[in-house]
Amino acid sequence: MKPATAIDALLLKRHPLPWPDGGSKENRGRVAIIGGSRDLSGAVLLACVAALRAGAGKLQMATVESRAGYFATALPEALVTGLRETETGAMCRSNGALLTSKVKGSDTILIGPGMLETEDTRILVKQLAADMEDTAFVFDAGALDGIAASHFLNGKHLPVLTPHAGEMANLLGIDRETVESKPAEIAETVARDLNAVVILKGAETFIADPGGNMWFYRGGGVGLGTSGSGDVLAGVVAGLLARGATPVEASCWAVYLHGEAGAGLAKTIGPLGFLAREIADEIPRLMGQFPRS
Repeated sequence: MKPATAIDALLLKRHPLPWPDGGSKENRGRVAIIGGSRDLSGAVLLACVAALRAGAGKLQMATVESRAGYFATALPEALVTGLRETETGAMCRSNGALLTSKVKGSDTILIGPGMLETEDTRILVKQLAADMEDTAFVFDAGALDGIAASHFLNGKHLPVLTPHAGEMANLLGIDRETVESKPAEIAETVARDLNAVVILKGAETFIADPGGNMWFYRGGGVGLGTSGSGDVLAGVVAGLLARGATPVEASCWAVYLHGEAGAGLAKTIGPLGFLAREIADEIPRLMGQFPRS
């Protein structure tokens, strides 16, 4: 295994984020975020706000029809599509063609926040990835279920996977303790086997690419271990990808910004008790501390 590189401000200054020419939102990219279920709807909202805070220019949201009306009001910056849902409140597999038509033209698609791990979800994720293989993808939470067995991660762009230890264990069919005992090795193996950039989240987060390159970040603090924090991280990755960052750049920047936002909130609010929704609000200020490309 290659030595891992620490993610810090010096590293990121050598890899600045793309900066849009002019003021058009078209120059900052279009991101589509697909997620939510009847009883777990907040995750997709957190991810959407984070993508905008990361600088994406245009935002679409696709969620279950029972929650779409609320989100259209709660997030006026987004174009919201409601999708048919199953009796359990998950997205129905029959939405595939409609979903593809709605997100066509997106620069980046994030799928998974708040989605239930069902057979309908697995079928929907696989169909969308096949239909949109030239689009940059971020797979998070519910969309990670079954990816290892599908072997469809072969599009134009390296996809980004954002599991925590429990989701990685589920992905591989192993126990969580095994993942937590050797996170770097597991991230490297999955990145190579799935031809993806893997962000394995934890107290120490590891990022691996298919070539065996590895990065790590240790900051942030215990307060980031709060409900919705991972949804915010996934949204930041998607927003940076939409702006034109590479999958590795978007992953490293997102992990750093997310972690430093947590460290900042620990100072202003307290080491415990700040909310995931507050993390995204710190992102623009942190990005502004870096020189533009």
